[in-house]
Amino acid sequence: MEPMRVGVVGLGNISDIYFKNIALFDNIETYACAAPRPDKVREKAEAYGCRAMTVDELMADPAVEIVLNLTTPAAHREISLRALNAGKHLYTEKPLAVTPEEGRQILSAAAEKGLKVGCAPDTFLGARSQTIRKLIAGGAIGAPIAATCFMVCHGHEHWHPRPEFYYKEGAGPLFDMGPYYLTFLAAMLGPAKRVFGMAGTASKTRLITSEPLNGASIDVETPTHISGTIEYANGAIVTLVTSFDVWDSRLPRVEIYGTEGVIAMDDADPLCGPNSFGGRIKYRHKSQNDWNDAPRTALRKTEATPWEDSPLCFTYTENSRGLGLADMARGIRTGTEFRATGEMAYHVLEIMTGMLASSGTGVCHELQSTFRIPELMPQGLPEYAMF
Repeated sequence: MEPMRVGVVGLGNISDIYFKNIALFDNIETYACAAPRPDKVREKAEAYGCRAMTVDELMADPAVEIVLNLTTPAAHREISLRALNAGKHLYTEKPLAVTPEEGRQILSAAAEKGLKVGCAPDTFLGARSQTIRKLIAGGAIGAPIAATCFMVCHGHEHWHPRPEFYYKEGAGPLFDMGPYYLTFLAAMLGPAKRVFGMAGTASKTRLITSEPLNGASIDVETPTHISGTIEYANGAIVTLVTSFDVWDSRLPRVEIYGTEGVIAMDDADPLCGPNSFGGRIKYRHKSQNDWNDAPRTALRKTEATPWEDSPLCFTYTENSRGLGLADMARGIRTGTEFRATGEMAYHVLEIMTGMLASSGTGVCHELQSTFRIPELMPQGLPEYAMF
């Protein structure tokens, strides 16, 4: 089956992994790339063997079937709507948009034109998240009743070459890293019912210490520490904390609690967790220790709560960004459903904006959107082979 031709708009820090991985999949290919800076476009086009175009040229070229939108969040709506109005399918980096209204505009435009919208993150399609979902679906921890998720660090201005946008509307720790956690939770638990949040900002300015902008100052325009509680339709209650104000922590990235046990993502790096395709899974079933008969003093000892490593039983353990795009292309070509849908991304967007709105009003936000829970990935699927 002929690969779908992808036009890449936006050539920032994340574009290289997309270019590299698209070349590995058998059902997509990079046809062209575009961005405001012609020198950057020529550089990427030469490096990855595609056509260098302006954004106007890429949108007008009938050979482009899918636009991959890798622009910064503030530009997502404009580029996404241009792609859909040009008759292209759309796959965009997270978040889907900055506001629910913008997200609805994107989904409505696609529906009117009979086009498909996919959205990152696709890390939930990786080996670790898929294995966790299989364990939960198989009853490994009983019925999920709660989860805790923590993404806390001290921001990106010490390593990212262009960190300014992380502190503008549509970014911050919640919009930057929250989609990884919330998309993972959506795949595990389904739609959310309501959300409550509190948010704050530790500093109104940030000092860049990375190159090439070392010494420059950033005006902070979005909250940098957000704590939220989410109630899911299945009854599970989740605590999510995202922060750019924490110097260090020993918090778990993700723990999911069930009536019969617990599953954890075992990561030291705060930028891992659901942001990674692979990684370790720690698992503990209640039967691994008889809690009713254990002496009270023993419950305080590490050996009284034994954890086991769970092997990964799916493919895609390395950085496989583009997997969701390839799965979307498979769905389009075969007329079947794909997994990283715009509807799920919109639900995640509503959770995040609802959390921030709740912080201002002190009232829970009742979720209005829903989505179809994505199917598990096939086991034994050869990497980068989608047909």
